[in-house]
Amino acid sequence: MGRPFLAEGLGSLLLTAAVVGSGIMGERLAGGNLAVVLLANTGATVAALATLIALLGPISGAHFNPVISAVEAVRGKLAVSRAAGYVVVQILGCCTGAVLANAMFDLPLVEVSTHVRSGYAQWLSEVVATAGLVLVARGAMTVRAAAWRVPAWIGAAYWFTASTSFSNPAITLGRSLTDTFAGIRPADAPGFIGAQLVGGLVGAILARLLLGSSPAEVRTD
Repeated sequence: MGRPFLAEGLGSLLLTAAVVGSGIMGERLAGGNLAVVLLANTGATVAALATLIALLGPISGAHFNPVISAVEAVRGKLAVSRAAGYVVVQILGCCTGAVLANAMFDLPLVEVSTHVRSGYAQWLSEVVATAGLVLVARGAMTVRAAAWRVPAWIGAAYWFTASTSFSNPAITLGRSLTDTFAGIRPADAPGFIGAQLVGGLVGAILARLLLGSSPAEVRTD
């Protein structure tokens, strides 16, 4: 019974370590070119997310995201108690992943971020990115499909949204613990999380309208 929770926690940890760590590496190598930093950040995130979904999807569903777990609970596809447990380990995993990334690059284990991310454009971007994520995830009927569709959406949203597509309350909290390229100021995190929850609701409504209320169960083939 503990394997799904371990999978969710580990996946969240490694995904956040990839997001934060690649941002740090990109900053150190790009010579101040932020486009190169974002490109490196995108590539590492997409690769890590695809691998983690393929590896851990058959065990836990590879949510790594409280919004996805909440949507599945509302749909009746995930027990509320399990969804609550997933959310806890996702938050713990994402926070630990940020600390791990800081440690791997010889930074203080916890650095409160000073990276300002606020305003209407940022919040709207998070609504759009998260709604799209929920819709894409709901439309992936197999782990194999999710392993390329979800990372493809996130990779694209890194570039077409002003917020660079956090799309995840747990990783938003984790990223507040690193004062690096991927960080977000703690004061700005509630705005992002609120926008992500709104985006999750919008995505769930769109998925219901487009895909129906009870699509086929996700398969691992």
